[in-house]
Amino acid sequence: MKLLNYAFLLVLSLGYMGCNSDEGEVEPMMTAPQYSISIMSPTTADKKVNDDVHIHVNFDETEMMTIHHVNVQIYQKGNEDNVIFNGPSEAHVHNEEGHFELHHDIKLDSITGVEGHTDWIVKAKVWGHEDSAAEVIEEIEFHVHPE
Repeated sequence: MKLLNYAFLLVLSLGYMGCNSDEGEVEPMMTAPQYSISIMSPTTADKKVNDDVHIHVNFDETEMMTIHHVNVQIYQKGNEDNVIFNGPSEAHVHNEEGHFELHHDIKLDSITGVEGHTDWIVKAKVWGHEDSAAEVIEEIEFHVHPE
């Protein structure tokens, strides 16, 4: 009986090795990505109506694995329907270098829906190939004063 178990394990392991590589090498086991987010700008410093704001968010994976999806939103605190930025236009960026940067410029004015004496949340999110896989979210807040 033990000999049968060993034979079964041997056949199973040989089949596994043969499927993974043309050269007979075993590929490393895939692990879940370990993402991180750095919101470079805007900062938490107060702003004024009519200020120009540069959005700069870095998304990284610790082992330089693929960054599949990213999203950055800026919305009014207490009124999540008032979104003044939502990007990139396509969340599936599939960056195989393990580092992705989002850059964009916006103006904090009435055209974008910004009024004085309001608070805003910058929410950055990164996730793997499947929805919510290895998801990481970072948020900061800033206040906008009248001009």
